[in-house]
Amino acid sequence: MLYIQNKERTMIPGKHTAFCLFAVCCIAISLSGRRLHAQRTAAGWTPELMIQYKRVGETAISPDGVLIAYTVSQPVMEGEQSAFCTHIWVVSADGSMNYQFTYGDKSCTNPAFSPDGRYLAFLSARGKDGKSQVWLMRMTGGDAEQLTAAETGVNEYKWSPDGSRIAYSMNDPDTGEEKKAKEEKRDMRVLDRNLKYSHLYTVSMGQCPDGKKTPRLNRGVRRLTSGAYHITAFDWSPDGRTIAFSHQPTPSPDDWLATDISSAPSDSGAVRLLVSWKGADKSPVYSPDGKWLAFVSDGGEPNWALLSDVYIMPAAGGEPRRLAMTPDRSFTYYGSFIGWSSAGDELYVQESSGTYWRIFAVPVDGGPVRLLSTEAATCTGVSVGRNSAVMAFVLQTSDTPPDIYVAGTKSFRPKKLTEINAQFPKLPMGKTEIITWKSRDGLEIEGLLTYPVGYEKGRKYPLILNVHGGPHSFFRQTFTAESSVYPIQAFAQEGYAVLRPNPRGSSGYGKDFRYANMNDWGFGDYDDLMAGVDEVIQRGIVHPDSLCVTGWSYGGYMTSFIVTKTKRFKAASMGAGLSNLMSFTATTDIPGFIPNYFGGEYWDHLDAYMKHSANFQVKGVSTPTIILHGEEDKRVPLSQGLEFYHALKRQGCPTEMVIYPRSPHGLQEPKFIEDAGRRTLDWFDGQLGRGK
Repeated sequence: MLYIQNKERTMIPGKHTAFCLFAVCCIAISLSGRRLHAQRTAAGWTPELMIQYKRVGETAISPDGVLIAYTVSQPVMEGEQSAFCTHIWVVSADGSMNYQFTYGDKSCTNPAFSPDGRYLAFLSARGKDGKSQVWLMRMTGGDAEQLTAAETGVNEYKWSPDGSRIAYSMNDPDTGEEKKAKEEKRDMRVLDRNLKYSHLYTVSMGQCPDGKKTPRLNRGVRRLTSGAYHITAFDWSPDGRTIAFSHQPTPSPDDWLATDISSAPSDSGAVRLLVSWKGADKSPVYSPDGKWLAFVSDGGEPNWALLSDVYIMPAAGGEPRRLAMTPDRSFTYYGSFIGWSSAGDELYVQESSGTYWRIFAVPVDGGPVRLLSTEAATCTGVSVGRNSAVMAFVLQTSDTPPDIYVAGTKSFRPKKLTEINAQFPKLPMGKTEIITWKSRDGLEIEGLLTYPVGYEKGRKYPLILNVHGGPHSFFRQTFTAESSVYPIQAFAQEGYAVLRPNPRGSSGYGKDFRYANMNDWGFGDYDDLMAGVDEVIQRGIVHPDSLCVTGWSYGGYMTSFIVTKTKRFKAASMGAGLSNLMSFTATTDIPGFIPNYFGGEYWDHLDAYMKHSANFQVKGVSTPTIILHGEEDKRVPLSQGLEFYHALKRQGCPTEMVIYPRSPHGLQEPKFIEDAGRRTLDWFDGQLGRGK
């Protein structure tokens, strides 16, 4: 069937005119692909090429499992523009139909089908107010309708079970006095005062008379909650009468370890506290029959090393029961709590497992956890049909780009539905493999080694040691030609081997391994990293005099710490790294983070904080180091990079610092991401004397 675009660019069946438009589009796409291929093939992988690859995000499966909505992000980098524009596509579960659903210069995200499958809702700032609002589109075509007019924008939304309402969360708006103070430039702020909490609202779908424009806008809005608590996640009961939600004391990201669960009537009424254990109790989800409420909890052991188990309790309240523990017990941060099976007999989670993200089923009867995704691949963006035993997800490997797949939840055999990056050239890639080695104390460490493009056995290559963030993150097998501040295939194209270890403290290897670097940053993990470097040298792959090191966040911390402990590296690139644990704790938006890892506040553990801070070991550092940092980074403030930069500069150590305006902890603008990769590569080439 041929398709053309209607007024709102929804894909609808066309007639003869469609062929001409379709042919023109095909020719344009073909010519664009040929130009891209001609421009880039000769050069191979570069940061400039890799930034153009399409990113694939979340999925949403229709209740009957027939359609899957998913998001695709592309960079917009012409002239003054530098952003990723995200739009929604829809593919059928049999792969026979795949089309773009939303268009425009404003991103559309968070797709969700209505319970009857007739509508697709999404979030977008395409309206006049420029705020994130809920929009609706019929699956049969038509104009997009704005449903909400939330004053500060919608954080999260969910359909009611009967499709008559949508619940959403919104941060409290400024009061009239606060608005006036801003206008009069009297808007001084007192820290931890006048906090803007997120609260619950519902809006009615109502009837949509034919021929009217956006007739549902903000119809029947009702506020459900208020008070000094911040709602983080919520779910409707199947009968639509109650909404359960998790909430923390304040909007501060540091308060996530004090999350509780409550419920409220969906037509307003008294809030009822359901779970108030010490620690993080969150992400409540009702069972399909409404009898049970599942949630995620650390069981009263709050810790930044991320402990997660699944619990269920009677929906009306009662004693929670922990289900079987997943292998890593860490699915709430580097993974997700997906929800119930359609039959209500299992709960699904996605968590780290070695160098993969995998999907696990947790039986409600307390039986052992079942591994669903057994493939040597990474699964993300998972969604499950409410009325079907079908699951949609994004699947990728180190060598294959991400695409949309579907599989049964009982017989998990992934079926590929898309070829999202089919237009890009198929260039030779540096092979990636899993390697293991023993650390100094005998602990086994795993990592990913990417060989140079065109690797020749017996020849020794320069090495880039890439350290991940977290420290509870992990390197997983995702497409190595995806855009990143550390573009792996661009490094491999330039003749570098790239080692990405998962040292102690990483997710994917169980609780004990993840907790193994508590009070030990820069020591046991340093030994793990150096043993990995020694391993690839001993294998004859890497030249010992051509070593480089880089990393972002905790990886930036380790980069700064490494150059204070050894001179074996010829160049370093420190990305958004913390170099002084004391000043970091005093300026970050998560001041409880380091005290949790080091057993208390710095004024009580001064020696430990100094021992594990690069800035207190910086004397004599001579490794040429470039420092990259976002100017608006609240997680690892800019001052952390500046402290290390000035310490190096004042000693005469070769150094540069690049500050990215507007940027938070992770670079978001594609021009900056491309620049960071290029700068790191050029810095390493320059310090190793590798001429072009």
